[in-house]
Amino acid sequence: MTLNPLPAGNLADQVAGSIRDAIHEGRYAPGTRLVERTLATELGVSHIPVREALSKLADEGLIERTPRRGSRVATLTLRELDELCTLRVVLEQFVIKRVQERLTEGDERELRAMVADMRREAADGNFRQVFDIDQHFHERLWELADHGLVSELVTQLRSRIGAFLRAATAALRPGELEQHAATHDVLLDAIVDADPAVAQAEMARHIETAAERIRTSLPEAGNE
Repeated sequence: MTLNPLPAGNLADQVAGSIRDAIHEGRYAPGTRLVERTLATELGVSHIPVREALSKLADEGLIERTPRRGSRVATLTLRELDELCTLRVVLEQFVIKRVQERLTEGDERELRAMVADMRREAADGNFRQVFDIDQHFHERLWELADHGLVSELVTQLRSRIGAFLRAATAALRPGELEQHAATHDVLLDAIVDADPAVAQAEMARHIETAAERIRTSLPEAGNE
């Protein structure tokens, strides 16, 4: 069983969240067929909230739905990756500009603590914790930017590549994992100390490096 039964509540949202987590964590690989009846049985719900959840995840780009062929976990082509990366750079640079205008000493301490935790986990080779802290670090930047629509858009973009980014992080060797964690100190230094153009350039470099890790880890089928 890939999924766990759900508690009472908004079932469609819970189903979507459960499937989304399974995709991001690699329990459903790209291209995996998602069968409504199987999902409903595993989650202990009817097929109706499952169908609603799959529709929501299709809107997010996490799954692909084809008439008479059902739903599959979305794959990622090189062109799609490049398009996602290009758009994310634009949005994240806007985030950086707003964060620089709003960052307090308390915010900086909080972000520094996150990066310190990430570097400790990287030194121990714990890629899952590194990935999770990395995600929280960027989510905190989006919150500090205080722009609801941009936060929604960058969340969706990162979600679209989440499973691929996680797999690419898992493939890093110990020294590479530590280098990856250290880049967040460099990024944070640029946010705190540099002028906006320098900080935005560092964010672009940060995102493009992540995209390159994904690019080298994509299976050949995803490159077509």
